[in-house]
Amino acid sequence: GIMATRSIPNWRDRLVTIMIAPLMTCSARLPVYALLIAAFIPQQTVGGIFNLQGLVLFGLYLGGIVSAMAVAAVAKLARRNAGATPLLMELPTYRWPRLRGLAIGLWERALIFLRRVGGIILAVTILLWFLSSFPGAPEGATGPAIEYSFAGRIGALLAVVFAPIGFSWQICIALVPGMAAREVAVGALGTVYALSATGDDAAAQLGPLIAGSWSLATALSLLVWFIFAPQCISTIAAVRRETNGWRYPLIMTGYLFGLAYAASFVTYRIALALGGG
Repeated sequence: GIMATRSIPNWRDRLVTIMIAPLMTCSARLPVYALLIAAFIPQQTVGGIFNLQGLVLFGLYLGGIVSAMAVAAVAKLARRNAGATPLLMELPTYRWPRLRGLAIGLWERALIFLRRVGGIILAVTILLWFLSSFPGAPEGATGPAIEYSFAGRIGALLAVVFAPIGFSWQICIALVPGMAAREVAVGALGTVYALSATGDDAAAQLGPLIAGSWSLATALSLLVWFIFAPQCISTIAAVRRETNGWRYPLIMTGYLFGLAYAASFVTYRIALALGGG
């Protein structure tokens, strides 16, 4: 989506589009949404038609869309004197695509993406793996190995910062390797809770565990966090390549984390006030 903004001729409009693109709900969020919704939202019908869990998922999608529109509106107000830029596109002659040409085009675009972004993603992924794996658990340790790693220590420090929005130290630890991609957070939580299963089995075992140890307010806060938080290294790397520097990726990361924290804080406090603690 970020690379597709190249079709926007005006740099300011293109930059705003890049900045709000991470707010659009992607498939990487779905494992986290599915885990939390299944664990905390009851399976019941609303109004005799709608499923409550489905409504919550729809609300998460809608929250991302509305937030993107709001951020774009604020950016537009900040540059009121820029003037409107008409969109003019010359449409090509449409023909049925040839499979060979389509395959070559896809292959070339994939190679371009890997050359431009793959190196950054690989480097950061290796770093996150190192933080999550070293140092190993000492002899006689009773907790999961990740608790004794650098990521575990970082998570323990982050727990102080994230306590106002209801995040436990387990959640904070999972957020560190989860920076590689949002869906990694589910596996990281499974590691923190010392589950031997992986994939769907880990999610199935995690549901009852977190339902018994987290409050509804914490779950809602984490759901809202994942609407905004830019926990996707590939997205940040793509923004860096498209803007030719680290200025705008850092600005984007900062404002999205700020939005995530503020929205989670409000959600957590409202849920506590309504008895969700």
